[in-house]
Amino acid sequence: MNEHNNDNPGNYNEYIKGRGAQFNTPNKFLKNRKVREHVEAIDDWTEPNVETQYFEDQAKGIVNKVDSPDVGMFYSMNPYQGCEHGCIYCYARNSFEYWGWSAGIDFERKIIVKKNAPELLRKFLMNPKWECVPIGLSGNTDCYQPAEKKFRITKGLLEVCNEFNQPVGMITKNAGMLRDKELLSEMGKKNIVSILVSITSFNEDLRRVMEPRTTTGKQRLRLIEEMSNAGVRMGVMLGPMIPGLNDHEMHNIIKAAASAGATFSAYTYIRLNGAIKLLFHDWLYKNFPDRADKVWHMIEGSHNGKVSDSRWGTRMRGEGNIAEMVAQQYSKFTEKYGLNHERLDLDCSLFRRPGEQGRLF
Repeated sequence: MNEHNNDNPGNYNEYIKGRGAQFNTPNKFLKNRKVREHVEAIDDWTEPNVETQYFEDQAKGIVNKVDSPDVGMFYSMNPYQGCEHGCIYCYARNSFEYWGWSAGIDFERKIIVKKNAPELLRKFLMNPKWECVPIGLSGNTDCYQPAEKKFRITKGLLEVCNEFNQPVGMITKNAGMLRDKELLSEMGKKNIVSILVSITSFNEDLRRVMEPRTTTGKQRLRLIEEMSNAGVRMGVMLGPMIPGLNDHEMHNIIKAAASAGATFSAYTYIRLNGAIKLLFHDWLYKNFPDRADKVWHMIEGSHNGKVSDSRWGTRMRGEGNIAEMVAQQYSKFTEKYGLNHERLDLDCSLFRRPGEQGRLF
């Protein structure tokens, strides 16, 4: 019998600092779960451990085909599952349930480390059936989350990509990427890497609770500037835009990113599907009780009365007056500051397998 610890909202006596989620949502794949119905009860209940734990996994594969038409890539790879950054809105939380854990606190504290990822990528690229197209790195969880400082798996993947001249598009919100500046600079000169830096807010009070274990907005601008100066094509991801919380910052983020050296951009609109709906609702009302109702209703108004929409083309952009206003601002400001929309214009012609003299066409 499987059991899953589930701590309902409100059961904690104190707010858990350094974590986005404040409880574990039920896992829809498990039939049984434990709940604590009475706080004062004397039983064998223990609060979930919020310390970070690492689980090393020998994965069977690392490159996955992406079927979503509105993501902007055909293949992706993720060296880690779960993410210590703890962004409360993260869509990757739902996929964590496949591992038998929760999309809540579990997602932030149980980090699955794919230690054999570089070996798997090498094997994948050596397959003669592989016809080179760009691969997305960090399509799910951040490849430069704190675990990378310890395990350096992302660097291993980049070294393989550089050896094969395999183009890769990356996204991160962690300035730890600067550890690999020399390697990325080499790849940038060959036009086989482009990087989106995710910036959602310059308001530190908001960032600390919404993205508790990420680097500051200023550090992310520094990342754009240093990597751009090193010859890497840099962009800015504004996402998600949340009405009533950070949507008013769009202009300042785009302007600052462009000044730092960003040349392209992308954005998403808040979408609360699956367990994220419960987590975000709890987080919103605990951190912003004065405007929680307004923010929640504006999100609903952007998804036809719900807080999520699964339709291709609209799920990442929303609809209605508020979502349309955000879209118009994005279009206006990116044009004003010369940021093209996201494109993976990377050079696939350089791809070669070790031992090959060149590509034959």
